[in-house]
Amino acid sequence: MFDNALIEAARVSKAWPLQEAQKLVKRYPGGKPSDEAMVFETGYGPSGLPHIGTFQEVLRTTLVRRAYEVLTDGAPTRLIAFSDDMDGLRKVPDNVPQPEMLADNLGKPLSRIPDPFGKFESFAAHNNQMLRDFLDRFGFDYEFVAASDRYNSGAFDAALANVLRHYDAIMDVMLPTLREERRKTYSPVLPISPTSGVVLQVPIEIVDADAGLIRFEDQGETVEQTIFGGQAKLQWKVDWAMRWVALGVDYEMAGKDLTDSLTQSGRIAKILGGRKPEGMIYELFLDEKGEKISKSKGNGLTIEEWLRYGTEESLGFYLFRDPKSAKSLHVGVIPRAVDEYWQFRAKIPDQPVEQRLGNPVWHLLRTNGYHGGEGDTLPVTYGLLLNLVGVLGSHATEEQVWSYLGNYTDNLEPANKERLQVLIDSALAYNHDFIAPTLQRRAPQAHEAAALRALDAELAKVPADAAAEDLQTLVYEIGKQDQFGFASLRDWFKALYETLLGSEQGPRMGSFIALYGVEATRTLIAEALDCAD
Repeated sequence: MFDNALIEAARVSKAWPLQEAQKLVKRYPGGKPSDEAMVFETGYGPSGLPHIGTFQEVLRTTLVRRAYEVLTDGAPTRLIAFSDDMDGLRKVPDNVPQPEMLADNLGKPLSRIPDPFGKFESFAAHNNQMLRDFLDRFGFDYEFVAASDRYNSGAFDAALANVLRHYDAIMDVMLPTLREERRKTYSPVLPISPTSGVVLQVPIEIVDADAGLIRFEDQGETVEQTIFGGQAKLQWKVDWAMRWVALGVDYEMAGKDLTDSLTQSGRIAKILGGRKPEGMIYELFLDEKGEKISKSKGNGLTIEEWLRYGTEESLGFYLFRDPKSAKSLHVGVIPRAVDEYWQFRAKIPDQPVEQRLGNPVWHLLRTNGYHGGEGDTLPVTYGLLLNLVGVLGSHATEEQVWSYLGNYTDNLEPANKERLQVLIDSALAYNHDFIAPTLQRRAPQAHEAAALRALDAELAKVPADAAAEDLQTLVYEIGKQDQFGFASLRDWFKALYETLLGSEQGPRMGSFIALYGVEATRTLIAEALDCAD
């Protein structure tokens, strides 16, 4: 299925998806018995809508899944997207209708609360569908599993009985991790009240483990009922372990904040007769100030915001890099991620196989079944587009941008024209929201003004269709002249960016001049010199 050279290179590659996949190869040196599929899992709490954290976990797990397929020459795999919709609703979300109705149902399983949107049979069903639509939107290959289906149908009954049989051993794992007050009410099993329908946090007494019978207090009365058929759920750390064993999960990653939980759930899985899956602990996202992102603070970045200012591919690229290092997640990181994605994509055709395996874009392209080695390029960078629309102003239009791109888009393939359209729309949005409100061109100093006059004089001599490289050379030559007093070429380019473009950083000036036009650039220079005068 895969080329032998690719498989051999994959076995020694340091790319993190392949390193993670190697854990599974070591776990099953001869492959899983009876050619069973390797099971990957991601978990989701449907009390809210899918977000960038949901995307990153499914994406990164898929990257490991595809890497494992390369290492094993196409061994079967499965990805389970598990929704814990038996969890009790703890608080009313801020962004949903009918908060009063949800408040009346606090504590009940999410799958047994009416849908505040009025579209599905329950709140969980609505959010589960949002999750599936979300994953389908990005082309992920997965199997959706809802906790409510497994609990209610009895599919988890045998696993639940196993928990009761090992109740004391599980308590021995959990109790030392809890505060004194919490220990008094803690139980691995949470019965669902037959009167209120609420998931109860109460101690239980086991009547018959094999039959699933327990006894507990509910509103002052002693109740005896089975935990089978959806009449109870497990505490989440115990539930996590039970699920690993019941579903045969081989790989699941988690955020750094769940490190201790992984340890406890791993011990419980062993008690239940299974073992903890392989996995990676990834670092969490930080905001622009370096603070941990919090839903309640609202200091994060949504998928929709990223896709307004960037692209799906750039988001995947950003999430691929250094998953074990904390990442700043804010709009300022988007432009660079867009351009770096295309820089790495353009390298693929000329890279030997071992270098391709270290190329993030090769892995990203394979997440949805890509097996070839095609590398696409775009005629302009996102950074260059941002500089162009920045000069055009906050009211720049698509038509204006496309007119400036005329020299770059001759015989452009439809696919790349479509990609370029996405970048133009993103650049216009980014400029309108972030660049234009803060753009401020400074007046050139005397020696900078002299250099600008020299540049203008040279531009007056070149044809309108001068090549970007020729223009870049011209700009270089001006900056290197001692008479203008620049300590380095960096100072010269910084002066160009700040006086002509209104930013501290910018593009290759030759490329910008070729895109914006020689005469239009001379007009920019004239405006800057007017400020100097």
